Amino acid sequence: MKIATIIIRSLIGLLLLFASISYFLNLFPEPVLTGNMKLFNDGIKASGYLMPLVKTIEFTCGLSFITGKFNRLTYILLMPITVNIIFTHIFLAPEGIPLASFMILGNLFLIYSKWDSYKGLFVA
Repeated sequence: MKIATIIIRSLIGLLLLFASISYFLNLFPEPVLTGNMKLFNDGIKASGYLMPLVKTIEFTCGLSFITGKFNRLTYILLMPITVNIIFTHIFLAPEGIPLASFMILGNLFLIYSKWDSYKGLFVA
């Protein structure tokens, strides 16, 4: 299980680093969006802060996953972002469901691998 944890953590970390670095450095042209996805994306851009905040969190989580530091905190910090990613793809852009599914299932696996650390959060 330890090797699987390292592999999944590294893959998700590389994915997060790639997505955040390409966003901040504008490495790729923005894809043409249509319909509700365009409306959703325009709303996020209109806030002015949300996308940079999310990409900054993705970058720090990616660094944490790659270096292996603060992983227990990072697993929890990344969960709301991965939930939003999967729901965005389920409802607005179904072509991204496989990658989004990998992220959320990988994150759930990583949380499960350290479940003893999180049990105290669920005690009343």
